[in-house]
Amino acid sequence: MNRAIIFSATIIVALSICLIPLFNLPQQWLNLESRGLMADLIVKNGVIFTSDASLPFADSMAVLNGRILRVGNYSALKDLAGDKTRELDLEGKVVVPGFIDSHVHLIWGGLQMKRVELHGVDRKDEFVRRVKEAVRNSKEDTWLLGGGWNNDLWGGELPVAYWIDDITPYNPVWLIRMDGHMGLANSVALKLAGIHNLLEDPNGGTILRSAHGEPNGLLIDAAMKLILPWIPEVSVDERREAFLGATNLALRRGVTSVVDFGRYLPGASVEHSWEDLSDVYQWADSLGKMRIRLCLFFSIETRSRLFELITKTGRALSDWIYLGGVKAFADGSLGSSSALFYETYIGEPQNFGLQVTDIKSLFNMTLESDKVGLQVAIHAIGDKANDMILDMYESVVSTTGKRDRRFRIEHAQHLAPGAVFRFGEHGIIASVQPDHLLDDADSATKKLGVDRAQKGSYKFRSLLASNTRLALGSDWPVTNINPLGSIRTAMKRIPPGWENAWVPSERLSLKDAIIAHTISAAYACFLDDDLGSLSSGKFADFVILSTNSWDDFEVEGYASVEATYVAGSQAYP
Repeated sequence: MNRAIIFSATIIVALSICLIPLFNLPQQWLNLESRGLMADLIVKNGVIFTSDASLPFADSMAVLNGRILRVGNYSALKDLAGDKTRELDLEGKVVVPGFIDSHVHLIWGGLQMKRVELHGVDRKDEFVRRVKEAVRNSKEDTWLLGGGWNNDLWGGELPVAYWIDDITPYNPVWLIRMDGHMGLANSVALKLAGIHNLLEDPNGGTILRSAHGEPNGLLIDAAMKLILPWIPEVSVDERREAFLGATNLALRRGVTSVVDFGRYLPGASVEHSWEDLSDVYQWADSLGKMRIRLCLFFSIETRSRLFELITKTGRALSDWIYLGGVKAFADGSLGSSSALFYETYIGEPQNFGLQVTDIKSLFNMTLESDKVGLQVAIHAIGDKANDMILDMYESVVSTTGKRDRRFRIEHAQHLAPGAVFRFGEHGIIASVQPDHLLDDADSATKKLGVDRAQKGSYKFRSLLASNTRLALGSDWPVTNINPLGSIRTAMKRIPPGWENAWVPSERLSLKDAIIAHTISAAYACFLDDDLGSLSSGKFADFVILSTNSWDDFEVEGYASVEATYVAGSQAYP
């Protein structure tokens, strides 16, 4: 009897060891020696930066069923090559983990690709010409939508409705500034939405007006609520097409996972992200059309709905879709002069920026979210807004106790003295977007003054030195989804037209920047067990770069994407 039991147990253990890599089992099981299993793919003869501190570099890795079986020197894993194993010779090329973009608005970005495109426009007449071209291709009474404009590129003058009224007499127009915190409506749209000179500013928003008190077409933050309900809903087919187009762009740029904050902007419908989950993402997943991984954040107002869904399904809806947490806003943006600061904007003695959410309400929503285990991410750009959220997070922790919650602050662009230390002390994730500094360097200097801008802005190196986790992203479509460009910006910090770095002491090394775009980005959304590094047991998501010199890459920061692999399969090109 005892022999039979021992024999049965031995068989069970042996079968378990053989079958472990075929399933999504805990990491300690995946790390066991896999006897008798042959890899699907062996990637060899490269410079593989793993983002894994235990083995930073390797020259080869073996992949089985979409996950990494072993990483190291080719001699240490060639025994995993069988008759059906495919070998990929990198010919010395650099390989990095698939990039994780820690902050995107995926479907909004995909939609913007087919709308009036104003990114990079640096002249008033070109702004007008692009709107005129869009009118020519549109039917009367249909909305003209688009955006990406940045008034700083043509000297700072804000666009107003009369710029485009003459060429849009029959079409309502809504063009969002690049930061998403200000939009321009023409007079047709203002009239349709009932925005007139007697209408008061809503809480957390501003209706900009002419010298005579008439609305001039510009709506800031919560004032956007006044016009957005009049814009026709985007069809399911349009959203699905936008998602597929956004996926293709992400893969071309080496992005294999994104943290998606949905189409929710200040004043927009909080239901948008939920509609996209069911109508677009789960639709794509059911048809096998998912090619990048998504971690989804939803408006904090819908926290109960998210908690109910996670309780029912768990955080992972599949290998492609993860339920992340909830997001809220503390302030606006620097470009729209609505980021919240302790001191006023230069030339605007009454303007400290906007607090777009009541802090008591925000505390209560954050506390409720935290009590049920939801991760919280809050947008804060100005120094006062960041301190306000740091204070609030500390109050929540003192109320509910310490645990691994990974609170996030999105953007964290301008910090008061002492704030940097508090990020590290309390384990707050700084989710930052380096390419924003390319637009903000000149603007911050003009709006805040040289001293304030240099002392408190984009403190990447200081945050790292205080043991803060940095998670890099793009905020696409506010800036381009382009991790290699973002990494170079973090390394060089040289804005357009500048010869020298903006605050060079805050530059990151190549390794630190890649880590912030991979394993730290995964940690920042509780996905570091599956993503973020090229380690045994994790998904085989990786990028082959154009360079075969790590040393040159480390100095110059230049490289392009040659191929993107997701779960061990080539997804681009």
